[in-house]
Amino acid sequence: MESKYDIREFLAGVASGIMLLFMLLFVLACTGIFDIVFLPGNNARTILERDIRRKTDIIGMYIDRYYFDDIDSETMANSIYKGIFRGLGDNYAEYYTAEEYKEITEKSNGTYCGIGASVKEDVKTGDIVIVKPIKGGPAQKAGIEAGDIICAVDGEIVVGQDLSTVLSKVKGEEGTTVSLMVQRGNEDDYITIKVKRELIEEDTVFSKMLSGQTGYIKVTGFEEVTKKQFKNAVDTLEDAGMKSLIIDLRNNGGGLLSAAVTMLDRLLPKGLVVYTKNKSGIEEEFFAEDDICLKLPMAILVNGGSASASEVFSGALQDNGVAKLVGTTTFGKGIVQTIFGLEDGTALKMTTSKYYTPKGRNIHKTGLDPDIEVKLDKDTLADDGEEFAIDNQMQAALDYLAGN
Repeated sequence: MESKYDIREFLAGVASGIMLLFMLLFVLACTGIFDIVFLPGNNARTILERDIRRKTDIIGMYIDRYYFDDIDSETMANSIYKGIFRGLGDNYAEYYTAEEYKEITEKSNGTYCGIGASVKEDVKTGDIVIVKPIKGGPAQKAGIEAGDIICAVDGEIVVGQDLSTVLSKVKGEEGTTVSLMVQRGNEDDYITIKVKRELIEEDTVFSKMLSGQTGYIKVTGFEEVTKKQFKNAVDTLEDAGMKSLIIDLRNNGGGLLSAAVTMLDRLLPKGLVVYTKNKSGIEEEFFAEDDICLKLPMAILVNGGSASASEVFSGALQDNGVAKLVGTTTFGKGIVQTIFGLEDGTALKMTTSKYYTPKGRNIHKTGLDPDIEVKLDKDTLADDGEEFAIDNQMQAALDYLAGN
């Protein structure tokens, strides 16, 4: 167990870290990135620093005297830093450990090193189940099949572990091999399959041509890879003779603002697509700059799960009068978060501005109302095992486009 001196020294170090964190926020405020209101008085920072050091010294004394178990200094420090951001009252603010920051960076890029298969956790049994190997991916090539239950990774039994923990063991460096022990169907025997990890690009865009030469594009997230996938989908449908287009953003929680802007550039003529405004009133404008635009009737499918970048995308098309929104009111997230990476690999995330549609609408907590309101009839959804079906909201979009 750590001595009283070590505990107090550690907490003093954490206090210094907290002050450095506040100083960083202060510097950012001075640069106009965002504002922070400190305690009143000319020596507010000195007062705050003295209070933190006094409190951490007292806490260290109590922990050393009464706490029973050993202390994980890193866990304690991370908890303190995370607590600072919870204290902001910003539901989207967060302190990321180096491991967490690496994971979210990977997610926003839309690429990862792994086996190339979608995986889910069975809510009833807790089993980690392969949903579908990516066609031509390493999992499929190695013999992994949909429905396989992952029981062990590199000899370690993972039954009972949560999905994120198991996935962290399955992912790894490109070119390395992971050994998976799976249970297939109702068989009592287990199969061990070795899979060579590869760099995998997530499929965030699905497209097909519907009857009447209506193109359909479903976008599941706005990641770095989405820009290229979306452009390819539009180009392919255009080459196939598309006469109208449905873009499905239902249950798309958003992602990168930059991805949404680039995708809008493919659809809209030159002009403003969105702008942001921070607490100092400083605006940043984003434009469609490409001469190429899509001159076709369009409908955008939205619902309460369409948020953030999905709303930027939908709002720009609605304001420009080139597409009708079909479905139900969107989520209503009209604020922008910025991530600041630190030298030690950790990162800070917080809300830094609001965004506005080209016509100056901020839809935070209100959402975008559809031009054609249609509540989803679940009876029209695809059955299990059916890859695609035209539900009643899609049918409403098709009906609208048929009249244009």
